Amino acid sequence: MKYWILLFGLLFIAEGLDAQKRKGVEYSTDVLMFAPPAAGFVKSLVQKDYTGMKQLMLGAATNLAACYILKYAVKKERPDHSDNHAFPSNHTSVAFQGAAFLQKRYGWKWGIPAYLLSAYVGWGRTYCKQHDWWDVLGGMVIGIGAAYIYTRPLAERCTLNVSPSLLDGEHPGVHVSLVF
Repeated sequence: MKYWILLFGLLFIAEGLDAQKRKGVEYSTDVLMFAPPAAGFVKSLVQKDYTGMKQLMLGAATNLAACYILKYAVKKERPDHSDNHAFPSNHTSVAFQGAAFLQKRYGWKWGIPAYLLSAYVGWGRTYCKQHDWWDVLGGMVIGIGAAYIYTRPLAERCTLNVSPSLLDGEHPGVHVSLVF
């Protein structure tokens, strides 16, 4: 009998540890979902890239509007049965919208870490039983799509040179070069 009590006690402790771990992952996804858009905002602000900041905000507004319209139109139940607003994953869409903005506006060296962080957010939402993979995939597509609608790559320094030229001493022409 002592062994059964010990076994059940260990099972309850293990279950409690798993619940604590899930709460930790859930909390981290609640916070980290804002990291890619915040990084995009700060980078735009530091570089005084106000056009980029406007593109980020337009993408974020479109993303949130699309997500909330779909959440209330689809009414899909969450895996943990807490409510009927599972599709799409808003956490994932916010993270991927910020990551896609960083990648398209400032390049892959900013995009890769942001996409990895966004993937963690998506994984965490399924791990915490807030969403299934279809919800996360839907959020990812909406977030990336919203960013790509508005975001244009930042033109670092583009130089256009146009000059007259004379080939072989007798053929006039124009020499055009674009350095980027």
